[in-house]
Amino acid sequence: MVRKKSWKLVEKEMEGVPVSTTEEIPGRKIQEYKGYVWGTSVQARFFGHDLLALLRSFIGGEIWTYTRMINESKSYVIHRLVENAIALGADAVVGVRMGSTQVIPGTVEIFAYGTAVKLKK
Repeated sequence: MVRKKSWKLVEKEMEGVPVSTTEEIPGRKIQEYKGYVWGTSVQARFFGHDLLALLRSFIGGEIWTYTRMINESKSYVIHRLVENAIALGADAVVGVRMGSTQVIPGTVEIFAYGTAVKLKK
């Protein structure tokens, strides 16, 4: 089983690699386009959490276990996106988009994709 990293560790590892939803990095020029990159993660919660979520759906309110799972997954997916960009020799990622889909009942895939670029010095 892969051990999950803390958010702070993930953010530290990504330090210095800008990730932007726009097609540019403000104040920087793109020297070269390296290619399409992505990150993905499929998550499932423990059955006990599903029962608690079902109960919460009857009384209303936020299902915090799922909120935490999705937020952590987004962080890991962006980290994987950055790792793929670095492997191509890029130092930034532009045009990033994120999404999610159900793979099988009880699971969710979180994904992100964008364009790896090399910035001018």
